[in-house]
Amino acid sequence: MKYSLILLLVAFVSNAQIKKEQLDLMPWPKNINLTDGTFTINKNFKVNITGNPNPRIFVGVTRFLRRLDGRTGLFFQQDFITKINQEPSAELQINCVQSGKIELYEDESYQLEIQSDKIIINATSDLGALHGLETLLQLLQNNSTSYYFPTVKITDLPRFTWRGLMIDVARHFQPVDVIKRNLDAMAAVKMNVFHWHLTDDQGWRIQLKKHPKLTELASDGLFYTQEEIKSIVKYADERGILVVPEIDVPGHASAILTAYPEMGSKVLPFSNANAEKKQELLSLSNYTIERNAGIFNPTLDPLNPKTYQFLSEVFDEVCPLFPGAYFHIGGDENEGKDWDSNPKIQEFKKKNKLVTNHDLQTYFTMQLVPMLKKHKKQLMGWEEIMTKNMSKNAIIHSWKGPNEGIPVGESVAKAAKNGYKTVLSNGYYIDLMQSINDHYLNDPISQNSNLTPEEKAKILGGEATMWTELATPLTLDSRIWPRTAAIAERLWSSADVNDLQSMHKRIKTVSFRLEELGITHLRNKEVILRNISNNQDITAVQDFSNLCEPLKIYSRNAGGTEYQTYSPLTLFSDACTPDASTSLDFDAAVSLYLADKNKNNAVLVSSFLKKWIQINKDLVQISYNAPLVQPILPLSKSLSDVSEQLLLVMEKKQVANSDLLNQLLKQCNSKEHADVELAVYASLKKLIGS
Repeated sequence: MKYSLILLLVAFVSNAQIKKEQLDLMPWPKNINLTDGTFTINKNFKVNITGNPNPRIFVGVTRFLRRLDGRTGLFFQQDFITKINQEPSAELQINCVQSGKIELYEDESYQLEIQSDKIIINATSDLGALHGLETLLQLLQNNSTSYYFPTVKITDLPRFTWRGLMIDVARHFQPVDVIKRNLDAMAAVKMNVFHWHLTDDQGWRIQLKKHPKLTELASDGLFYTQEEIKSIVKYADERGILVVPEIDVPGHASAILTAYPEMGSKVLPFSNANAEKKQELLSLSNYTIERNAGIFNPTLDPLNPKTYQFLSEVFDEVCPLFPGAYFHIGGDENEGKDWDSNPKIQEFKKKNKLVTNHDLQTYFTMQLVPMLKKHKKQLMGWEEIMTKNMSKNAIIHSWKGPNEGIPVGESVAKAAKNGYKTVLSNGYYIDLMQSINDHYLNDPISQNSNLTPEEKAKILGGEATMWTELATPLTLDSRIWPRTAAIAERLWSSADVNDLQSMHKRIKTVSFRLEELGITHLRNKEVILRNISNNQDITAVQDFSNLCEPLKIYSRNAGGTEYQTYSPLTLFSDACTPDASTSLDFDAAVSLYLADKNKNNAVLVSSFLKKWIQINKDLVQISYNAPLVQPILPLSKSLSDVSEQLLLVMEKKQVANSDLLNQLLKQCNSKEHADVELAVYASLKKLIGS
């Protein structure tokens, strides 16, 4: 009897009214109204679809069922959804008014209502319904014996129409399965644009049947066949995601010119040579695939008719592979050094009153507009393409900010004021290894913005950008997720959804749930740590990795020459991520202690310090049979040394020696070891300063 009462009490407590702040929804919906009740799930749970949706809804709902069944283990009886009104009496009813189009400004709104005996999703299009299903999955709760949804009414729609993720596959090629699992993750957080950076100095990654030399000579054999491109585009379409390809010109052209050096701007001394001699000189032109990172000179010749014939043929072959209305032509970081040293190009500039290389680049870019218009594509490029003569139909991709000496928000605001539609990426460069807080608080429309409503409407949204100089298929996911989920919320949810504490709480669940989609940001960390520890116990190395973060803002690969495209990215820094988990916990403990230095708070802080002393001892022991652990020992020792001194002070065994503590603290701020920094440094500084 007593046991039965306990079970009833547990069930009652577990099913007690859930509050909004307990939900781990991301992005946070526009309106949410929780009521006092639950919908309990059992093995008879089924889904029915009505209306006039795109067939992608059948794939999406089937995928939803498998994911829900995987979480609950209930063995649902419904298998594959293949048609409208397949299960009229189903508990989950989805109604889509019309077939969604994969384009900007499409209606992505949905209404989700969960009652105690049924669930209803109403959406204008199947795209909204897919978003509603992701929210429903995030609402899943459980007690000790069952799974259920809280009763709730939600109305939701995105704030911005462009919510993108760019993945660079030129620096480090990312196989098809890597792209597809990241498309799944994008859909889970309601992102809708995949920007595919396919070419750069380090490689050409797309098969062209008319120009096979591009992949034969400039890809290292790592590229996507046209069938693979079609497969990924279809996969994205089924998840409501628009794919925007990028072929980067006229700069970042080393790979192109490795295959076709005759289109380069470099002056070659063969004006009077015969055809055979010209070919010999071309072979000595030193155009090669770039193995380092950075900005390089090889640039397409804007005066050569072959350049435009080539690009026209490229677009003729590439555009049909991508049904979307947008094509990114890059256009960034062209310093024009080969243009400056070419007399013919300088003469052309003077004759046509093109004062700067930006003016010449505008001339070049404008030649591409009709080539793309032929395929009903709108040209998009990085912000360098924006000059006074650039077509107002171009979309400006804003990427410059404080790192380039430009105030936050100025670049995207300038584009909007100049009458261009624009997308923000500055502040969303996830390869910079900055904190999730930096990205989350970065808004496409600044609070201090003086833009008119018409100018604000020009800002389409934003895009997380993942450059892969330092990311391979092993580590890519850990550089994108979970931080990109916070960016997704910034682009979907209202501007006033900006509480950092709430975001950090919810992102933990989102991060864990991404694993069911195949995202490897958590599991691959242990793969790297086992490599580092030489298959010894990884506990100490893992604990230390949760105290460290990779060096930030390109300081890991200063000058772009420490790492080549074939260098190992299986090291300690590759296992570390921004927002090191223990550093966040330690900072919270230090804040409590500084607010009230009672015994409990002191014990909380000292427990961290004692653990770090032990970690150092364990790392030293592991290093005897693990050379890759050796580079982190100086940092570990510095942390251990300062921890020992702080313990002596906190436990009142000695008076604080400020000079010694500050000297040890300085060592903890070193950036010279293993390409990482101690993320607990700032908290230690606060503690010592107290």
